Amino acid sequence: MTRRILIGIAGGSGSGKTLVARTIVRELGSSRVVIIDQDSYYKDLDDIPFRDREARNFDHPDAFDNELLKRHVRDLIEGRAIEQPIYDYAEHRRSPETRHIGEHVVIVLEGILIFVDPELRALMDIKLFIDADPDVRFIRRLRRDLVERGRSVDSIIRQYEESVRPMHMQFVEPSKRYADLIIPEGGHNKVAIDLVKTKIRDLLRERVPAESART
Repeated sequence: MTRRILIGIAGGSGSGKTLVARTIVRELGSSRVVIIDQDSYYKDLDDIPFRDREARNFDHPDAFDNELLKRHVRDLIEGRAIEQPIYDYAEHRRSPETRHIGEHVVIVLEGILIFVDPELRALMDIKLFIDADPDVRFIRRLRRDLVERGRSVDSIIRQYEESVRPMHMQFVEPSKRYADLIIPEGGHNKVAIDLVKTKIRDLLRERVPAESART
């Protein structure tokens, strides 16, 4: 059985990971590439009061259901479908619905802490770290959380000061040493994106029969 290609895209919150992932999808075709977001694997906090959920540190590795994430990644690499959790950011809990993900040739896993777990790193064929200045990351996060996640400005700033920045310095920033390529400016770095596309195409030629590679 042909082994699927796993690309890990890490970097701080607001660094531009999603733009890089979407660029890869656009270039290779959505029928061949699927994006898996580490945030979907936050632990389900439905069994504790909402006030306690809000106080949790969501930027620590222990905030994620890492065993489920690794199991799902292995399933996708081996060609098996999964039911990915859907996380409700406003309520800090999982939705009852799931996202069905079937077979794809290329799997893009993105998240702030995906390089922290050595077992997860070992599964990756390409490891990219998206680098951006702290002020740029904070502004992007502020806009996103206001518009997409229904947060208040005060709560965003408090979370950034109490957990996002300290956890970035403790876990995210040191994890860049595991990257095969560090990309400044994220998806706007055309030279780096072209290098990544070339490497992906090389892996596709190695692993995917010519007939299926054209489909």
